[in-house]
Amino acid sequence: MMTEVTPFYDKKVQCLACKHSYSTTKIRSRFVKVKAHESDFCPVYESDEFNPLLYNVSVCPQCGFSHTDEFTKYIIPVLKTDLEQKISRHWQPQDYGRERSIEDAIKTYKLAAYCGLIKKEKKITIAGLYLRTAWLYRKINQGDQERRFINLATHEYIESYLNDDFKGTAMSETKLLYLVAELLRRQEKVEEAVKYLSKVIEKQHLSTDTKIVEMAKERWYEMRESFKKQNHLA
Repeated sequence: MMTEVTPFYDKKVQCLACKHSYSTTKIRSRFVKVKAHESDFCPVYESDEFNPLLYNVSVCPQCGFSHTDEFTKYIIPVLKTDLEQKISRHWQPQDYGRERSIEDAIKTYKLAAYCGLIKKEKKITIAGLYLRTAWLYRKINQGDQERRFINLATHEYIESYLNDDFKGTAMSETKLLYLVAELLRRQEKVEEAVKYLSKVIEKQHLSTDTKIVEMAKERWYEMRESFKKQNHLA
Protein backbone atom coordinates (compact mmCIF):
# COMPACT_ATOMS: atom_id res chain seq x y z
CA MET A 1 0.00 0.00 0.00
CA MET A 2 1.41 3.38 -1.03
CA THR A 3 1.71 5.98 1.68
CA GLU A 4 0.49 9.42 0.67
CA VAL A 5 3.24 12.03 0.45
CA THR A 6 2.28 15.07 2.54
CA PRO A 7 3.38 18.63 1.63
CA PHE A 8 4.89 19.15 5.09
CA TYR A 9 7.65 17.12 6.70
CA ASP A 10 9.72 17.37 9.89
CA LYS A 11 13.41 18.16 9.59
CA LYS A 12 15.75 17.34 12.45
CA VAL A 13 17.90 20.29 13.52
CA GLN A 14 20.64 20.65 16.10
CA CYS A 15 20.80 24.07 17.74
CA LEU A 16 24.08 25.81 16.90
CA ALA A 17 24.07 27.49 20.32
CA CYS A 18 22.89 24.98 22.95
CA LYS A 19 23.19 21.75 20.86
CA HIS A 20 19.60 20.76 21.70
CA SER A 21 18.05 18.58 18.95
CA TYR A 22 14.59 19.48 17.74
CA SER A 23 12.42 19.13 14.66
CA THR A 24 11.04 21.92 12.50
CA THR A 25 8.47 21.89 9.69
CA LYS A 26 9.54 22.24 6.06
CA ILE A 27 7.65 22.02 2.74
CA ARG A 28 8.52 19.43 0.09
CA SER A 29 9.77 21.23 -3.01
CA ARG A 30 7.34 19.38 -5.32
CA PHE A 31 4.44 21.23 -3.64
CA VAL A 32 6.04 24.65 -4.11
CA LYS A 33 4.83 26.35 -7.29
CA VAL A 34 6.23 29.80 -8.12
CA LYS A 35 3.91 31.84 -10.36
CA ALA A 36 6.15 34.88 -10.75
CA HIS A 37 8.73 37.13 -9.09
CA GLU A 38 8.21 40.76 -8.19
CA SER A 39 10.79 43.39 -9.18
CA ASP A 40 12.70 42.89 -5.87
CA PHE A 41 12.75 39.08 -6.42
CA CYS A 42 9.87 38.44 -4.00
CA PRO A 43 8.43 35.09 -5.12
CA VAL A 44 4.69 34.87 -5.78
CA TYR A 45 3.49 31.35 -5.01
CA GLU A 46 0.41 29.66 -6.46
CA SER A 47 -0.66 28.65 -2.97
CA ASP A 48 -0.32 30.81 0.14
CA GLU A 49 -0.47 27.64 2.19
CA PHE A 50 2.66 26.14 0.62
CA ASN A 51 4.92 29.15 0.99
CA PRO A 52 8.46 28.00 1.94
CA LEU A 53 9.35 31.53 3.09
CA LEU A 54 7.31 30.81 6.23
CA TYR A 55 9.60 27.91 7.19
CA ASN A 56 13.01 29.33 6.34
CA VAL A 57 14.03 29.98 9.96
CA SER A 58 14.71 27.26 12.54
CA VAL A 59 13.95 28.31 16.13
CA CYS A 60 15.35 26.31 19.04
CA PRO A 61 12.40 25.74 21.43
CA GLN A 62 14.83 25.38 24.34
CA CYS A 63 17.11 28.45 24.11
CA GLY A 64 15.49 30.61 21.40
CA PHE A 65 18.51 30.68 19.08
CA SER A 66 17.14 31.13 15.54
CA HIS A 67 18.99 30.66 12.28
CA THR A 68 18.70 29.83 8.58
CA ASP A 69 20.89 27.61 6.38
CA GLU A 70 22.90 30.74 5.43
CA PHE A 71 24.31 31.05 8.96
CA THR A 72 27.85 29.84 9.58
CA LYS A 73 27.88 26.82 11.88
CA TYR A 74 30.50 28.00 14.38
CA ILE A 75 29.83 30.42 17.23
CA ILE A 76 32.88 31.85 18.99
CA PRO A 77 32.67 31.35 22.80
CA VAL A 78 32.43 35.06 23.69
CA LEU A 79 29.45 35.46 21.33
CA LYS A 80 27.85 32.31 22.77
CA THR A 81 27.88 34.07 26.15
CA ASP A 82 26.33 37.13 24.49
CA LEU A 83 23.55 35.01 22.98
CA GLU A 84 22.89 33.42 26.37
CA GLN A 85 22.59 36.80 28.09
CA LYS A 86 20.56 38.55 25.39
CA ILE A 87 18.32 35.72 24.19
CA SER A 88 18.25 32.52 26.26
CA ARG A 89 17.82 34.27 29.60
CA HIS A 90 14.70 36.04 28.37
CA TRP A 91 13.36 33.12 26.34
CA GLN A 92 9.93 31.73 27.21
CA PRO A 93 10.02 28.18 25.78
CA GLN A 94 7.79 28.07 22.71
CA ASP A 95 7.60 25.87 19.68
CA TYR A 96 7.76 27.27 16.15
CA GLY A 97 8.31 23.79 14.73
CA ARG A 98 4.76 23.34 13.44
CA GLU A 99 2.69 24.96 10.69
CA ARG A 100 3.18 28.74 10.76
CA SER A 101 1.04 31.75 10.01
CA ILE A 102 2.62 34.79 8.32
CA GLU A 103 2.66 36.52 11.74
CA ASP A 104 4.53 33.52 13.25
CA ALA A 105 7.03 33.60 10.38
CA ILE A 106 7.64 37.34 10.84
CA LYS A 107 8.52 36.68 14.51
CA THR A 108 10.99 33.97 13.47
CA TYR A 109 12.74 36.29 10.98
CA LYS A 110 13.06 39.02 13.60
CA LEU A 111 14.51 36.49 16.05
CA ALA A 112 16.95 35.22 13.41
CA ALA A 113 18.04 38.77 12.51
CA TYR A 114 18.65 39.56 16.20
CA CYS A 115 20.61 36.32 16.66
CA GLY A 116 22.54 36.99 13.43
CA LEU A 117 23.55 40.47 14.61
CA ILE A 118 24.76 39.13 17.98
CA LYS A 119 26.57 36.21 16.28
CA LYS A 120 28.14 38.70 13.80
CA GLU A 121 26.84 36.98 10.67
CA LYS A 122 27.64 38.46 7.25
CA LYS A 123 25.80 41.64 6.28
CA ILE A 124 24.41 39.84 3.24
CA THR A 125 22.75 37.25 5.51
CA ILE A 126 21.18 39.86 7.81
CA ALA A 127 19.98 41.84 4.75
CA GLY A 128 18.25 38.73 3.39
CA LEU A 129 16.38 38.26 6.68
CA TYR A 130 15.20 41.87 6.66
CA LEU A 131 14.11 41.67 3.03
CA ARG A 132 12.08 38.49 3.60
CA THR A 133 10.45 40.15 6.62
CA ALA A 134 9.46 43.05 4.32
CA TRP A 135 7.98 40.59 1.81
CA LEU A 136 5.85 38.96 4.51
CA TYR A 137 4.58 42.34 5.70
CA ARG A 138 3.71 43.09 2.05
CA LYS A 139 1.55 39.96 1.96
CA ILE A 140 -0.54 41.23 4.89
CA ASN A 141 -0.65 44.81 3.57
CA GLN A 142 1.34 46.40 6.36
CA GLY A 143 3.02 49.07 4.24
CA ASP A 144 4.72 50.96 7.09
CA GLN A 145 6.42 47.83 8.41
CA GLU A 146 7.29 46.71 4.88
CA ARG A 147 9.03 50.06 4.25
CA ARG A 148 10.81 49.88 7.59
CA PHE A 149 12.32 46.48 6.77
CA ILE A 150 13.14 47.46 3.17
CA ASN A 151 15.07 50.37 4.65
CA LEU A 152 16.94 48.06 7.06
CA ALA A 153 17.68 45.59 4.25
CA THR A 154 18.97 48.35 1.96
CA HIS A 155 21.41 49.56 4.61
CA GLU A 156 22.83 46.04 5.13
CA TYR A 157 23.03 45.32 1.37
CA ILE A 158 24.95 48.57 0.77
CA GLU A 159 27.34 47.72 3.63
CA SER A 160 27.79 44.24 2.17
CA TYR A 161 28.63 45.73 -1.25
CA LEU A 162 31.07 48.29 0.17
CA ASN A 163 32.84 45.68 2.33
CA ASP A 164 32.75 42.85 -0.28
CA ASP A 165 31.15 40.57 2.30
CA PHE A 166 28.84 39.03 -0.34
CA LYS A 167 31.87 37.44 -2.05
CA GLY A 168 31.75 33.66 -1.91
CA THR A 169 27.95 33.59 -1.39
CA ALA A 170 25.14 32.84 -3.86
CA MET A 171 24.66 36.61 -4.38
CA SER A 172 26.44 37.98 -7.46
CA GLU A 173 27.64 41.58 -7.67
CA THR A 174 25.19 42.31 -10.51
CA LYS A 175 22.23 40.98 -8.54
CA LEU A 176 23.31 42.85 -5.40
CA LEU A 177 23.68 46.19 -7.23
CA TYR A 178 20.31 45.73 -8.95
CA LEU A 179 18.62 44.80 -5.66
CA VAL A 180 20.03 47.84 -3.85
CA ALA A 181 18.76 50.06 -6.70
CA GLU A 182 15.33 48.46 -6.65
CA LEU A 183 14.97 48.82 -2.86
CA LEU A 184 16.07 52.47 -3.07
CA ARG A 185 13.51 53.01 -5.86
CA ARG A 186 10.79 51.55 -3.61
CA GLN A 187 11.77 54.15 -1.01
CA GLU A 188 11.55 56.90 -3.66
CA LYS A 189 15.30 57.59 -3.40
CA VAL A 190 15.48 57.97 -7.17
CA GLU A 191 18.91 59.58 -7.57
CA GLU A 192 20.61 56.95 -5.41
CA ALA A 193 18.73 54.17 -7.22
CA VAL A 194 19.92 55.46 -10.61
CA LYS A 195 23.51 55.52 -9.32
CA TYR A 196 23.34 51.78 -8.50
CA LEU A 197 21.54 50.87 -11.73
CA SER A 198 24.27 52.71 -13.67
CA LYS A 199 26.88 50.48 -12.00
CA VAL A 200 25.02 47.38 -13.26
CA ILE A 201 24.88 48.76 -16.80
CA GLU A 202 28.54 49.92 -16.73
CA LYS A 203 29.71 46.43 -15.68
CA GLN A 204 27.34 44.46 -17.92
CA HIS A 205 30.16 43.06 -20.07
CA LEU A 206 31.61 41.39 -16.94
CA SER A 207 28.32 39.81 -15.91
CA THR A 208 26.73 36.46 -16.71
CA ASP A 209 23.41 37.63 -15.18
CA THR A 210 21.98 38.83 -18.50
CA LYS A 211 18.38 38.73 -17.25
CA ILE A 212 19.24 41.03 -14.33
CA VAL A 213 21.14 43.41 -16.61
CA GLU A 214 17.98 43.61 -18.78
CA MET A 215 15.83 44.27 -15.68
CA ALA A 216 18.25 47.04 -14.65
CA LYS A 217 17.96 48.67 -18.10
CA GLU A 218 14.14 48.51 -17.91
CA ARG A 219 14.10 50.10 -14.45
CA TRP A 220 16.61 52.76 -15.53
CA TYR A 221 14.47 53.65 -18.56
CA GLU A 222 11.25 53.77 -16.47
CA MET A 223 12.88 56.01 -13.89
CA ARG A 224 14.37 58.32 -16.51
CA GLU A 225 10.96 58.70 -18.17
CA SER A 226 9.13 59.46 -14.91
CA PHE A 227 11.92 61.90 -13.95
CA LYS A 228 11.45 63.71 -17.29
CA LYS A 229 7.68 63.85 -16.74
CA GLN A 230 8.06 65.27 -13.22
CA ASN A 231 10.48 67.94 -14.39
CA HIS A 232 8.22 68.79 -17.30
CA LEU A 233 5.26 69.23 -14.91
CA ALA A 234 7.39 71.31 -12.56
